[in-house]
Amino acid sequence: MDALASFVAQLLNGLAGASSLFLVAAGLSLIFGVTRIVNFAHGSLYMLGIYAAYSAVAWLGGGVGYWLGLVLGAAAVGVVGAVVEMTVLRRIYRVPELFQLLATFALVLVIKDAALWIWGPEELLGPRAPGLGGSVAILGRAFPTYDLFLIVVGPAVLGAVWLLLTRTRFGTLVRAATQDREMVGALGVNQAWLFTAVFALGALLAGLGGALQLPREPANLELDLTTIGAAFVVVVVGGMGSLPGAYIAALLIAELKAICIWLGVVDLFGVAISFSKLTLVVEFLVMAVVLVVRPWGLLGRPQAPPRVSGAAEAPLRPGDSLASVVVAVLVLALVALPAMTAQQPYVAVLAIDILVAVLFATSLHFIMGPGGMHSFGHAAYFGLGAYGAAILVRTAGLPMEAALLAAPFVAAAGALVFGWFSVRLTGVYLAMLTLAFAQIAWAVAYQWDSFTGGSNGLTGVWPAPWLAGTRAYYYLTLALVLLGAWLLRRLLFSPFGYAMRAARDSVLRADAIGIDVKRIQWVAFVIAGLFAGLAGALFAFSKGSISPESLYVGKSIDALVMVLLGGVQTLAGPAVGATVFTWLHDTVARSTEYWRAMLGAIILILVLLFPQGIAGFARQVVYGRRDARADR
Repeated sequence: MDALASFVAQLLNGLAGASSLFLVAAGLSLIFGVTRIVNFAHGSLYMLGIYAAYSAVAWLGGGVGYWLGLVLGAAAVGVVGAVVEMTVLRRIYRVPELFQLLATFALVLVIKDAALWIWGPEELLGPRAPGLGGSVAILGRAFPTYDLFLIVVGPAVLGAVWLLLTRTRFGTLVRAATQDREMVGALGVNQAWLFTAVFALGALLAGLGGALQLPREPANLELDLTTIGAAFVVVVVGGMGSLPGAYIAALLIAELKAICIWLGVVDLFGVAISFSKLTLVVEFLVMAVVLVVRPWGLLGRPQAPPRVSGAAEAPLRPGDSLASVVVAVLVLALVALPAMTAQQPYVAVLAIDILVAVLFATSLHFIMGPGGMHSFGHAAYFGLGAYGAAILVRTAGLPMEAALLAAPFVAAAGALVFGWFSVRLTGVYLAMLTLAFAQIAWAVAYQWDSFTGGSNGLTGVWPAPWLAGTRAYYYLTLALVLLGAWLLRRLLFSPFGYAMRAARDSVLRADAIGIDVKRIQWVAFVIAGLFAGLAGALFAFSKGSISPESLYVGKSIDALVMVLLGGVQTLAGPAVGATVFTWLHDTVARSTEYWRAMLGAIILILVLLFPQGIAGFARQVVYGRRDARADR
């Protein structure tokens, strides 16, 4: 009886948690359906909802003021969403979708530091809800009354939003815009205000989901990334644009987590299996399975395969004399850098970080730009290479040189497995599946204490004695990064590279001329994973340690930002973006406590001024003027 009561209590906890998760996912789905923006800042709006509700409740007091405070907190987030849409997002609807993602990532940084400035770094736990602060007995166990209230809120909000979308003119316009935005504009509908209203509604739902969690969990600055990952999973598993699907997916994921907690540690055939540890990754396991079996989600509709799977670009051409001179000057400057900065040893350390970032970003660009495959989980291969190097040195006893050569193949093996599943999908589904695999790899590294060191990671991973000095290791890193970048460039101008770009530009035409598209993309995934693993191994030996953060979603986002900041449509883009991002991150972080906001503002300015990326803008300026003079 006690086991049954415990099981029922966990199921009810899962139902309560599903309500807030659904509210966030519903808002994200609405925003994406109408504006087509993958709003990475949606988790930040959820975080703002808790903080705003905390302040509103503290101002209005208990009783009726408490409930009014929750509503005001959610409404305030809706207003923030409207302001963000009008001042920032409205200016970038015409830029490529990936640059919109970059802009919303910059908003994450700005909102996080705004919350830090207003509410401080400490966790803030709100008071209990008046009238619902007690508990009720269920099978002899006390269950919080507030959680029963949350169980009702989810279906109630689902019903209210469904009525709004199906029984009102606003809902008709929203559904029409989801199907064909251009037609809605042609009919005379003011798209600008429609987009603002939808974004405000989505933000309000996210804020409400956060506000309702005030009595259950403390407001903290880490809620943005943890929430957005779960919200993306729910939207994809339920089916893009399906609110009932989002609710079912939220229920499924929340209940599976609850069951894992209830099972705890189970002894199966003499092996102790900790199901409770699966709570960190269960949603990504579910998403991976659903995307492999039913790529369009539980209640989503299958879409016709796109004719163009990636952004079209002009044919790649070998660099001209000007490009060759620029590259030669840069290489000479990099070779001379340690001698020129001998009195500033930190410069060489920063240069190593930049070089590692360049190789990491270049490997991602290889499949993103020429390959047309967007990956949200490229950190998996960076981390596998780093952990491979560390484990081969510490556990297998290999010398550093051998571990450095072998580690990239550990990452390539991971890419071989993950890529086989990933290349069978396209667009956002491919990106989300790569995120799922990366988070699974992170969870394994985070929890396998005996092998990976768990959350503490592995230490004592140092270079060989002849590479112990910063200068020696810098030259090794420089040589390997230049070699890696050169090999990737050579591959792009080989028959394989032409086949990869043909598959990106038109899957049907590539298939018609005999190109095995999926095999080409699979091989490209493995190659990108190999060089990302080399970057990870170089990183591990440069720092002397490795931690699970190297596989976490934040690392993948960093790589995306680097590629987009430099420019997807240029070969120099990832190198330029990695250099600018790493340098800005280091410089700004050392100059102010609110470095995230400053970095985010800089990224926003760059996105607004150079939507084609820094390198893309430079190429347009130089070669655009040259072509104009030639035409005259």
